[in-house]
Amino acid sequence: MLADKDRIFTNLYGFQDWGLKAAQARGDWDNTKDMIAKGQDAIIEEVKASGLRGRGGAGFPTGMKWSFMPKEAPKDHNGNPRPSFLVINADESEPGSCKDREIIRHDPHKLIEGALVAGFAMRARAAYIYIRGEYIREAETLFAAVAEAYDAGLLGKNAAGSGYDFDVFVHRGAGAYICGEETAMIESLEGKKGQPRLKPPFPAGAGLYGCPTTVNNVESIAVVPTIMRRGATWFSRFGRENNKGTKLFQISGHVEKPCVVEEAMSIPFRELIEKHCGGITGGWDNLLAVIPGGSSVPLVPAEQIMDCPMDFDGLKEVGSGLGTAAVIVMDKSTDIVRAISRISHFYKHESCGQCTPCREGTGWMWRVMERLRTGDADVEEIDLLFNVTKQVEGHTICALGDAAAWPIQGLIRHFRPEIERRIAANQGALQEAAE
Repeated sequence: MLADKDRIFTNLYGFQDWGLKAAQARGDWDNTKDMIAKGQDAIIEEVKASGLRGRGGAGFPTGMKWSFMPKEAPKDHNGNPRPSFLVINADESEPGSCKDREIIRHDPHKLIEGALVAGFAMRARAAYIYIRGEYIREAETLFAAVAEAYDAGLLGKNAAGSGYDFDVFVHRGAGAYICGEETAMIESLEGKKGQPRLKPPFPAGAGLYGCPTTVNNVESIAVVPTIMRRGATWFSRFGRENNKGTKLFQISGHVEKPCVVEEAMSIPFRELIEKHCGGITGGWDNLLAVIPGGSSVPLVPAEQIMDCPMDFDGLKEVGSGLGTAAVIVMDKSTDIVRAISRISHFYKHESCGQCTPCREGTGWMWRVMERLRTGDADVEEIDLLFNVTKQVEGHTICALGDAAAWPIQGLIRHFRPEIERRIAANQGALQEAAE
């Protein structure tokens, strides 16, 4: 279990004030100038050595992603240098995810200081924090925290006395899940329809306004100042190889005490639930399945997840993923087919419609899921549905098609007998009625 002294987010539950003075008392903005004085390459190397992987779902090594940014500013067609940008993804719209919300509510200065340090390391001119449209109070807090940082000389000209000029802009989205995809977010920031772009070019080559851009998750950026202060060796003490550091887990559903908690990576699922959530409602024998990383990852049956390490590789081994670490727990009172059908409807609703497999496939999959839910289908349609998910998966510009396909694949893989039971029961009822 993670010791209190090792927690990065010490005001996660808002017991203290979120403002600048309280944040400084907790250690934020402490010697930021000296941190920046280490130099851009040194910061990137420290983040690489820490083993930090992106906390937004994909888990790409953060330091490596930063190193893709050009060291020499590219020139426009007039020969003038183009600026570089950092875009921070606060468009937290994955069902089950709420960790970034808690950071912005209660520890916004960790994010703002992280934006300065990360932006400097990537030679960025400014950071744009793209916050979800539904996060109204959180956006108010973020606007106020950024204003505090400017008033204190921590942002703007000579930010934090470092000699580096850096601005932070907060941009509110309009409530589109698809804008959580990095290129759709860039399109939205530019005032266009939020639809993913084809890659290449990748954002590090041509992103926001055609300039080099890196998109990072809120948690990925917020932990950077603490890594720099305590060192890469300290951060890499937690978790297994290739799964390093601490992580915010968001646990909801059928547990005694749902919560957002910071824990060491690779903590076993059973230990995570026992220590922080007081166990499963009705006891461990009542556990049915768990969606371990937000609604887009496949569910894992109870017997497979009990002792599974909660990290990227451990969950991959059981056919799922860590995602955003939004742990949705389902006990035996859950109508599992209905739950996955609800998730299918969400992805149907949020598809941007740009790619045919996703635009047409998400609606078709949901309609079949609804018939499987009621049993008003044939057994052969189970395999047909699975085959269609495979045609959608990997055939779209962004990963929304995959996100729509994987929950259904997980359901069929692990709970096919329950689907078949419903079909048999419905056909039996129809036969009785006919007689």
